[in-house]
Amino acid sequence: MPDSIISENRKLPAGAYRPYTFDRVVRILIAIGGFVGALWLLNVLKGVLLPFLVAWLIAYILEPLVQYNKRLFRVKKRWLPIMATLFECTLVACAAAVFIVPSVIDEMHQVAGLISNYTTRDAQIAFIPESLHNYLKENIDFRKIAAGMTRQDWNTILQTIGNLVTGSYNLVMDIFSWFVVLLYVVFIMLDYERLLSGFRHMIPPKYRQRTFRITNDIKNSMNLYFRGQALVAAIVGILFCIGFLIVGLPLAIVLGLFIGLLNMVPYLQLISLIPTTLLCIVYSVNTDVDFWGIWWACMAVYVVVQCIQDLFLTPRIMGKAMGLNPALILLSLSVWGTLLGFIGLIIALPLTTLLLAYYNTYITSREDGETPAQKENDANTFRQMVESPDNLDE
Repeated sequence: MPDSIISENRKLPAGAYRPYTFDRVVRILIAIGGFVGALWLLNVLKGVLLPFLVAWLIAYILEPLVQYNKRLFRVKKRWLPIMATLFECTLVACAAAVFIVPSVIDEMHQVAGLISNYTTRDAQIAFIPESLHNYLKENIDFRKIAAGMTRQDWNTILQTIGNLVTGSYNLVMDIFSWFVVLLYVVFIMLDYERLLSGFRHMIPPKYRQRTFRITNDIKNSMNLYFRGQALVAAIVGILFCIGFLIVGLPLAIVLGLFIGLLNMVPYLQLISLIPTTLLCIVYSVNTDVDFWGIWWACMAVYVVVQCIQDLFLTPRIMGKAMGLNPALILLSLSVWGTLLGFIGLIIALPLTTLLLAYYNTYITSREDGETPAQKENDANTFRQMVESPDNLDE
């Protein structure tokens, strides 16, 4: 047996580290090269892989509903629960289109009129200087926003028709891409369990225990983020819609659903305070509604929904484990999205979780060999460094 394999299988004493031999350095370089090559290949094939990854994500999110329908119908085959799941999703989408879309269009036309009037009227709001209104009118093209919300100008209509005529090939290809996504979703859902089982058998028996431990961490984090956080975000968006409708804020449904989408990254919905405030300003200038009254009412909606989310929804749906830190989620989405575009946004969380699991398995797990006295000494040193770093120099 080669010495490198013997040295790898030999159990090192507590606190000892394996030396960086030539063989180990070469393996590390090969692993880094493979990782960089995989990123390059993803970047090259992202146009082809994007429909498949979107379909896999949809199938992953719908899998609990498939399992529920499978138990409901008491069948072993998956095709009937899958058809029921797709029918239920289509029914919900059609109901949303029938009952929500018309009201959203009416709200957008209403707000477009308010925005157009805001650009021509003198704004007078207590405790808000007129210079702020002038700054908003100079730096925000309200007329363009209003025209974009109505889409009633003939130039836009003719331009849209021209794009449809000249870009018919692109239109056909877009329809074909979405059709491919639908086929991917059906095929993945049909063979979902078999694909997972095949992935397990692809791992050599020697590395299965360690690999399954890492994939289990990824699975838990994915469940928390894509399924748990998606459900929380949907409920939060509905609560914001109801709250804004109660206080009488225009564009309540659109703004509420937008805040729910932002909630996919925890606490990112606080960014929506800016458009909410601008909407309150525009609404109060064009009506007799007091700005501070409706603004504080909207802030009360934020407070109530946030309390419901933190005290009830998150503990019940997400459990005690919160998964990745919100700042780390936002950073990973930004980094992978910049590197790989939209496909990077899809694989951002799995890759980040994989890297963290690898770090915890191969680096931080070495602390398990330390004695309690060594761990206590390290903790005291770190505490002293945080509280009084100047004392460490002495």
